[in-house]
Amino acid sequence: MAEALLLSRQVALVGLGAIPGAWLRLRVVNHFEPVVPRKHWGTFAVNVVAAFGLGLVLGLNSSAPADPASGSHGLTLLIGTGFFGSLSTFSTFAVELLNCLRAQQWLEAVVLALGSILGGLLLAAAGYALGVA
Repeated sequence: MAEALLLSRQVALVGLGAIPGAWLRLRVVNHFEPVVPRKHWGTFAVNVVAAFGLGLVLGLNSSAPADPASGSHGLTLLIGTGFFGSLSTFSTFAVELLNCLRAQQWLEAVVLALGSILGGLLLAAAGYALGVA
């Protein structure tokens, strides 16, 4: 019974964070679509911002003890997994990268892929370092 209650609380935290994250992604990507040459640059922007934010949340929680009531860090579930997890979108990134490759936009595909992966890693590390500091 206690385990089911714990799981329900974890699911609720992730769900409560995911709703505004997904809404914000939709708003940002749609807002930037007429401004940037291709829609995938809006996706790129939300993905690297989410990587930084998730790194920051994990850095802030790195030294905090786990919340025994949730079985994990409640803040990590709500903001990290829920909000930043739904703000970012790997599947859309993969499809947009595939579309660049299919259109033979080789340079743009390389810039998008390396920028997303390396930029995401660097920003996640920067967020984590800031959170730990």
